[in-house]
This record gives sequence, structure tokens and C-alpha cells, in this order.
Amino acid sequence: MQPVSAPGPTAILVRHGETEWSRARRHTGRTDLELTARGEEQAKAIRPLLEQAPPDVVLCSPLQRARRTAELAGLTPFELDDDLREWDYGEFEGRTTPDIAESLPGWTIWDGPWSGGETVEQVGERADRVLRRVLGEPAGSRVAVVAHAHLLRVLAARWVDEPARFGRLLGLDTATVSELGWEHGRRVVRRWNVAVDA
Repeated sequence: MQPVSAPGPTAILVRHGETEWSRARRHTGRTDLELTARGEEQAKAIRPLLEQAPPDVVLCSPLQRARRTAELAGLTPFELDDDLREWDYGEFEGRTTPDIAESLPGWTIWDGPWSGGETVEQVGERADRVLRRVLGEPAGSRVAVVAHAHLLRVLAARWVDEPARFGRLLGLDTATVSELGWEHGRRVVRRWNVAVDA
């Protein structure tokens, strides 16, 4: 029987720092934006949190806002994983939720429709592939995952065996650190949305 404390690896989730669009609350999926100056400072500020228990493996979205966050936070070297790209928002890319709701009252990314983009189930499938990769690491190892708000919220939902839509209940700010671990042999959220003032 495996130890109750850590029957598998721990996942350390890192959301990238601020971009111009995240500051304006615009849906930023596949648009490859750089960090703002504040976003760079945020990424540097979380470095001490991550140095307390350095990861054994770092997986990173290929988008530059995630790569730059990983670099500034000391999470190098990293392995790029295309499944860690943010939700493909299709026709809603660059728009805010209130703007979209003007023509689609009550619209949320979690409920759709997803005109020209990914469904919540498709994002969940990508998150599941990432989780299989994470869970393939040795018990007790630490895997950092540097990515984007909606993708990481879905990943956390799937970690605790909830449907992808459960991510709607997990708010996640820029440049934050969260930890998915274990309790009594079950996967749990150990800490969530931890930030450091930059």
C-alpha cells in the first residue's frame, strides 16, 4: 500500500502574470500577448514561493506570457506542452463577458455557446491529457504547470474528479500559485490562488 500522505505527485499550478488584455478582462485565448511591466514584476514576486520546494518537472504553455512567467519565476528549464494553451475562445477572442452578454444575455464561457472555439468538454479533454502526464511522475515528486486561468481552473476541477464546468467556482488571479495534492489517499486542492504583492 502506498503512503497516505503522497500516493502520487503534487501539481503546482502557476498562472501567468498580467497582460494588457487580462487587466481589461478581455478573453485571451490563442492571442500571444506579452506580459505588462506589472506582469513581469508579479512573476518575479512569486519566485520565493516556488523556491521553498522547487519542482522536479516544469510543464509550460507555449504562449509567451506563460513562458516569460516561468523564466522570471525561476521555473527553468521547462517542457512546452501544447495542451496547456488557453481555451480557444473562437469568435469571442478579445471580448469581455459583459460585451458578449449584450447579444447573448446570460452568456458565460462555462455554458457557451462557443462560436468557432472549444467547448468546455474539449478543454476538459486537454486538461485530462495534462493530468495523465503529471500523474505519470513518481509519487512524492512536484510538477509545476505554468499556464492560463481557464485552463488551470479546468485542470483543478478534473484533479478532484469534478466535471470541467466545476472550474467556474475556482477564481484565479494573475501570477498566483496553487497546489493540488493528496489527503487520505485522495486528490485534493491543498492551496489555491496564492499571490504575492508585486
